[in-house]
Amino acid sequence: MPLRALLANVTPRGRIVLGAVALGTVVVLILLMRMASAPSYTTLMTGLDPAQTGKVTAALDTKGIGYELQNNGTALAVEKGKTADARIALASAGLSGATAQPGYELLDRQKLGTSNFQQNINYQRALEGEIAKTVEQVDGVNGAQVQLVLPDREAQLFSDNSSPATAAVLLSSGGTLDPGAVRGIAQLVANSVPGLQTDKVTITDGTGEMLWPTGSGDGASGGDGGLLAKQAAEARYDAAMASSLNAMLARTLGPDKAQVQVHADLDANEATQEQLTYGRRGVALQAQTERETLRGGGAGAGGTAGVGGNAPAYAQTGAGGRSDYRRDSSNDVFGVDKTVTRTRIAPGAINAQQVSVLLDRSVPASAIPQIRAAVASAAGIVARRGDVLTVGQVAFARLPTAAAPSPVATYGGYLKYVFVGLATLGFLLFVTRQLKRRESETLAGTPTWLSEIQAPRTLAELERLEADDHPTQVRPLRTPEQPARLQVEDLVERDPDRVAQQVRAWMAEDEG
Repeated sequence: MPLRALLANVTPRGRIVLGAVALGTVVVLILLMRMASAPSYTTLMTGLDPAQTGKVTAALDTKGIGYELQNNGTALAVEKGKTADARIALASAGLSGATAQPGYELLDRQKLGTSNFQQNINYQRALEGEIAKTVEQVDGVNGAQVQLVLPDREAQLFSDNSSPATAAVLLSSGGTLDPGAVRGIAQLVANSVPGLQTDKVTITDGTGEMLWPTGSGDGASGGDGGLLAKQAAEARYDAAMASSLNAMLARTLGPDKAQVQVHADLDANEATQEQLTYGRRGVALQAQTERETLRGGGAGAGGTAGVGGNAPAYAQTGAGGRSDYRRDSSNDVFGVDKTVTRTRIAPGAINAQQVSVLLDRSVPASAIPQIRAAVASAAGIVARRGDVLTVGQVAFARLPTAAAPSPVATYGGYLKYVFVGLATLGFLLFVTRQLKRRESETLAGTPTWLSEIQAPRTLAELERLEADDHPTQVRPLRTPEQPARLQVEDLVERDPDRVAQQVRAWMAEDEG
């Protein structure tokens, strides 16, 4: 049925309903199209200097790249598929990133007649900008500001008057930086400035928390930095050990049956140990052998004075005074094997630890010895080191059970879809009912086409009559005395097949 005929057969109330539904459908389609065609943005810059915002947006507008300013103009987001194009456009415009510190390009704009003081200041500013650009390339760093304090070059001629170089770095990061990354940034800054030591570098984040040397950077030795590093290491060890023990007990006893707390005393000092070991058997380093002999005849009794007469009696043998003297001696020098072992002891050794285990009353008492042995083995309890393991059993407090969600909150998301479906079904039923009611209405008067159907003519006759008798006949205007009859006649002219089908249906009902 054509739309015009459908609208003609619908009551005014039905027309209002159809118009409202059509308007709502158009509005929903428009919203869906806008949501589907809305571009997706990804963050390109954070910590953007407001002084550079106009330049950045102008560069993107020139290239036709869509963008969106976030965080009160300090962050820039571009269309997701045009990130590379945006970076190229900003680099071509000389906008390297979020930092407002110029680099070595500052030295290209030197003016004639610049004093030595101005040259030193420009060099310091350029060095700060280059270091900031390098630090911003570290993963996790969104922006960096670097401030350097360099000693006077003239004062360096006199070591007593020179002051060490220092550096202050302010980082803008999207999250928590790894301690290794902070240590690397400190080393990078120190190696970029002549005469700068890592302990003279200060690194803080946007919240003011010090990351180096007294924070998680773990750079200071001793003092507050060493204490904080020791506390951080102990906290990590306690959390890891307690989590491991709780998981083991929860797997064996069940959830909410045991609770473990660990407190360890770690040695945060780095030391070097030397050990000297001697071998049990000596090794001959030098051997010396000496032999002395004396042979000859001696003088008889009453001989002449001299050495022969004064010789000892034991050197004289025989009646004739012959001597045979021999002496052997040896001198050996032995060495002992010696081994020197130098060992570097890394920080983190356990001085002592205390482990506390609380069990619920529902745990059988017969299982406590096995639990104690398992925890002692898993935690590495060493009694001679001073470790303490305490196991207790108390009644655990029952955890409050979460209230069951209301049916409205649970099925609220489904109810709206059910409501929309019922509303659509009701509208369709209403329209179908109106159409059936219009079809069942009786026609006033006898239509002309009904009498023509009783005496049908062939198609050839109709064509001949139209071509011969009245080729250009114009039908007279119909009087609006019978509007229902006119509507039926118009319907017959527009859709004769449907009218014929309806008439056949009526005739079949009458015959039945």
